[in-house]
Amino acid sequence: MKTITIGLDIAKNVFQVHGEDAEGRVVAQKRLGRRAMVAFFSKLPRCLVALEACGTSHYWGRTLRDLGHEVRLIPAAYVKPFVKRNKTDARDAAAICVAARRPDMRPVTIKSEQQQALRALERGRDLLVKQRTQLMNSVRAMLAEFGVVAAQGYRGFAELAARLASGDGLPETLVTVLRTMVAQLDPLTAAIAMLDGQIKAVAKADATMRRLSAIPGVGPLTAHAIVAAVGDGRQFGSARDFAAWAGMTPREASSAGKRKTTGLSRQGDSRLRKLFALGAVTLMRTARARPERGTAWQRGILARRPMKVSVMAQAAKTARIAWAILVSGQDYQPRAAAA
Repeated sequence: MKTITIGLDIAKNVFQVHGEDAEGRVVAQKRLGRRAMVAFFSKLPRCLVALEACGTSHYWGRTLRDLGHEVRLIPAAYVKPFVKRNKTDARDAAAICVAARRPDMRPVTIKSEQQQALRALERGRDLLVKQRTQLMNSVRAMLAEFGVVAAQGYRGFAELAARLASGDGLPETLVTVLRTMVAQLDPLTAAIAMLDGQIKAVAKADATMRRLSAIPGVGPLTAHAIVAAVGDGRQFGSARDFAAWAGMTPREASSAGKRKTTGLSRQGDSRLRKLFALGAVTLMRTARARPERGTAWQRGILARRPMKVSVMAQAAKTARIAWAILVSGQDYQPRAAAA
């Protein structure tokens, strides 16, 4: 079988293969089980295999690459326009094959096992933080129904926990439920602290993350997230491409020579965008409260734009600096950056 391009639609246990030759003629259409995947592609001559960038795609990308094939991961949004009429596994595989043959298609870089392990560490911590926040907000909401409120933050929540411990003036059923919920917070806090320590240890040991941590507004957590998400960053052609991937460039809707931008695109990696924005908040608040500690660029944009717009502008600027440090391998130099 002289297959040139294969579109592979992956799932948990069912995989659809669609192969075309150089002239675009269909030469293979086959459904495989999970166990048959490696055996099928190990017997196949070296060819281009395209997959949608989705769950488990990086694993299969590494596996197929080890078998000697050229592998491309195509974003699902770029495959969808090529799906004909009703959606089926076979048509999805055919659409992937067509998308992979486009000369202007931008594939997703296959992540290494180390990258995905770092990504799991970060996402696990983020999930635990969300669960802790959900528990605390739920306790606050239930107590508010009985007229018990407190200030925001951990100090205010400590007052609510003390009120629950005494149970003064609250129904016994409510106290029992909320005490059970509050008891879950200490293990979550301990687990978050443990993962924080692991992330900081990794960021301290890695030379690239140490260089990124020197950028104002970028700490160990953000540096860890950047490396885990994009590796060496060379899949992006410019700093703007990296900022666009993180969703920090304007969304454009232009037609008939008229250009219209409608705020940030908010596409790409939302977690990385959030971390850049949090670091930018600290920088811009400091520049507004103490102008002598801010740069001329920060003072200028704060004078022209609202605070939130200034924060996202600083976040995009930080992302561009981070990409330059990541690709060049050089240390951050504040004076050169200020100039």
